[in-house]
Amino acid sequence: MDMDGIFDTFKPVSPEAVDQRIVLDGVSWQEFLEIARKRDAARRRGLRLHYAEGALELMTVSHPHEYIKTTIARCLEAWSEISGVDLHGAGGWTIMNRSEERAAEPDECYHVGRKGASRPPELAIEVIWTHGGLDKLDVYQGLGVREVWIWDDGRIGIHVFERGKWSRRQRSKVLPDCDLALIERCVRTGDQPKALRMLRAALKH
Repeated sequence: MDMDGIFDTFKPVSPEAVDQRIVLDGVSWQEFLEIARKRDAARRRGLRLHYAEGALELMTVSHPHEYIKTTIARCLEAWSEISGVDLHGAGGWTIMNRSEERAAEPDECYHVGRKGASRPPELAIEVIWTHGGLDKLDVYQGLGVREVWIWDDGRIGIHVFERGKWSRRQRSKVLPDCDLALIERCVRTGDQPKALRMLRAALKH
């Protein structure tokens, strides 16, 4: 596989454009690692990688995508500070499992309770701004992440991995006291300072 021209596929886009992605099939684990290495060497960390059993998704995200994920993260972290819940953010840390041939770079991820680079994060967050590409839950299935939140069309879907499969839940299992409906309402304001003020005001009552 000629990997040298892969990054040239992605062209500069306007801030309001859709996310750009390509999916390659038949990519070996070693080829995936080499692409990730070249991406890092080229300082293209804005290019996110998801890999599952030979399928590789490369994606650059738009400004709206980044704004939403940052708003979710800021609201969640503000909630944790006010509630006294210990969260350790690891951003878009590359989560890999060679034996399962899977890897993901989430929009955000967190260790809950104690930090630990030696174990997968308990929570990963993904924002769907432009549909398509790999099934993210399938990618995460072999990575040891206990819960994935997926923002799509103004709502947060909570997906918990239990009994060998993903289950859609109404309440978080790793953060059971977190009011996700409140965070949704705050994020939907489309304004980070306003969202944080709204969250803090609601949590004072």
